[in-house]
Amino acid sequence: MSIFLLTLGSFISWLISTVAGGGTPFIMIPLIGFFLGSVAIPPVLTTVMLCGHPQRLWLYWKYIDWRIMGWYLPGAVVGAVLGAIAYTRIRLEWLPILLAVFLIISTFSYSPNNQSLKPAFKVYPWYFLPSGFVFAFLSGTIGSAGPLLNPLYINYGLLKEDLIGTKSAHLLVVHIVKIITYAIYGALNPIYLGYGLLMGLAAFPGNWLGQKMLMRMSEQNFQKLLVSFVFLTSLLIFWEQRELLVSWH
Repeated sequence: MSIFLLTLGSFISWLISTVAGGGTPFIMIPLIGFFLGSVAIPPVLTTVMLCGHPQRLWLYWKYIDWRIMGWYLPGAVVGAVLGAIAYTRIRLEWLPILLAVFLIISTFSYSPNNQSLKPAFKVYPWYFLPSGFVFAFLSGTIGSAGPLLNPLYINYGLLKEDLIGTKSAHLLVVHIVKIITYAIYGALNPIYLGYGLLMGLAAFPGNWLGQKMLMRMSEQNFQKLLVSFVFLTSLLIFWEQRELLVSWH
């Protein structure tokens, strides 16, 4: 039963994350934590992402923005290595809460009008060098940084297929570096790898169906759904960390 629910959750998460511009991890993280324990989240989730993102890369290859990819790579590689090492050494329990606060703040960087959500600031390609480092470090440390970079993607001008393709290329690099580092430091065992591969297979139909739905969606609706999902993700993080928040009082 646990295998069935984990694979079903993976399928649903990949489908939703296609039409909402991200969020796969925040559907899978509670499932992985419930059935396998919190310590399994980073290695299992990384394995699942390594299965799903190559397919997305193939589906959206022609939409990738290679200019920001060049800026993103150096910071992301270093951040992913350091974050994965930090995961094997220390537990920074407050990081998810900090991430949630940032995500809520980021939703206010858009000013709504009758047609779409207007970006409030301009993003240049070099912004993805430091932001790629921060994103990858958080991803390696807590399992996923979720839609942390979505505000940058939208303010840079990426929407729909452009955003999904470019983001998938970015994430694939991060997860490759993470899985290698986890393996080197003993955080990836055959059991975690097996669960991750089984859940990863469910990404294929989720990505395929999500692409069909995305093609029928307007840019305005995609943008509004993405921003709404970023806000919802932040609330889910607070809920998952409620015990830690209570302990601070």
